[in-house]
Amino acid sequence: MDDYFSGLLAPEDEVLRAALLNSEAAGLPPIHVAPNQGKMLQLLAQLQGARRILEIGTLGGYSTIWLGRALPTDGSGRLITLEYDAVYADVARRNLRRAGLAETVEVRVGAALDTLAALVEEGAEPFDVVFIDADKPNNAHYLDWSLKLTCPGSLIIGDNVVRDGAVIDSDSTDARVKGVRRYLERIARDERLSATAVQTVGSKGYDGFSLARVIG
Repeated sequence: MDDYFSGLLAPEDEVLRAALLNSEAAGLPPIHVAPNQGKMLQLLAQLQGARRILEIGTLGGYSTIWLGRALPTDGSGRLITLEYDAVYADVARRNLRRAGLAETVEVRVGAALDTLAALVEEGAEPFDVVFIDADKPNNAHYLDWSLKLTCPGSLIIGDNVVRDGAVIDSDSTDARVKGVRRYLERIARDERLSATAVQTVGSKGYDGFSLARVIG
């Protein structure tokens, strides 16, 4: 189904295919979003009319390219993506240059909790879209920082929130499951957010994503 949907509605071009090949050649794990999921991210950012996008978790820059292509074509848009691993960041930068996004996208290297704090310290202009796709144990912390870096109307997207259905297991000892549960429970408690979560099944397995709109 993903091949059918992607081939029909979200076909990859040479730049996107090269990004995956370069990531594979560099030994990066194959945990990038599927093409139809990348197109969904692009559409969500376009529906937001996003001028500023924050991505937490770059990997090889595949999802970054999809998101970067949602920004205005007049050069007024900006995407900041945060990556812990310097090798991954170098791969992403090369892929972004090939995509013509080197001047639009900034890749910041380091622990995301540090780079997020730096963005707040710098007085960064609010982001219209935040995509959280990094280490799951820190998801709730990423949400806290995202709320400092957004404003009413912003959209916060969380990936991999189903974990093959394990997210419903309150007794799980898996740090990733526990992290996602804390993240979703934090969203549910926060009156500034209106949110939902959706299950997905496809080439990336059984998983899902959350959508949270900042309303106050």
